[in-house]
Amino acid sequence: MSEKIRLNKFISESGYCSRRKADELIAAGKVSVNGNKADMGMRVDDDDEIVVNGKSVRRELPFKLLVFNKPKGYACTMHRGDKSGIFNNFNLDKDLKYIGRLDKDSEGLLLLTNDGNLCNEISKARNQHEKEYVVTVDKALTDEFIKGMAGGVKIYDSNKDVWVVTKPCKVKKLNDRLFSIILTQGYNRQIRKMCETFGYKVDKLRRIRVINIEIGDLKPGKIRSVTDEELIELKRRIMQDKKEFH
Repeated sequence: MSEKIRLNKFISESGYCSRRKADELIAAGKVSVNGNKADMGMRVDDDDEIVVNGKSVRRELPFKLLVFNKPKGYACTMHRGDKSGIFNNFNLDKDLKYIGRLDKDSEGLLLLTNDGNLCNEISKARNQHEKEYVVTVDKALTDEFIKGMAGGVKIYDSNKDVWVVTKPCKVKKLNDRLFSIILTQGYNRQIRKMCETFGYKVDKLRRIRVINIEIGDLKPGKIRSVTDEELIELKRRIMQDKKEFH
């Protein structure tokens, strides 16, 4: 949640006018907050709707791109009423949006940003950005399973009510019941459905990388900012993927 600040400061930080001019507009009744006439000295935050002379104004917020290690059992949802939602259980600012959800039973790397354009660029399926997962299943892996998962699997897309075939992907056996998989798609519960096709059940699913951003040794429930070097490389990869797949 962003900190509440004085209304005149909020208007000034939006670039609309100076604080002194904002006070004059408030006193003249030309400013409303959430549909109601504003009072001098009142405090607001970025969740409030501020209208000045009939024009909605927003602050220019500092850019944020964070890495969050989502623990199992928490939901990726913007709905504040969901008690299992990540925004109700962790110290995440209200202006953040997650990029590419993880289902409640999955864990690992979740990118969070307040930049809508970046969120859209990474989320667009047609850009085919890589996402890497480490998966534990309920029984021993076979060569047939690894080959089948890598070659494309017919699964049901519940969002569109159609059957689809997943794109070929990179799959590597790590031990008897553990494998890594790199996807460039994001169907709902895709890896779980792919495994079920071959008679396997996922015991643990953890995302460890999105494009070039890796989870590293970040502990469950913890958050860190993306480094300048990571951000530069991320933007380079995004531009490269756009050129390659468009």
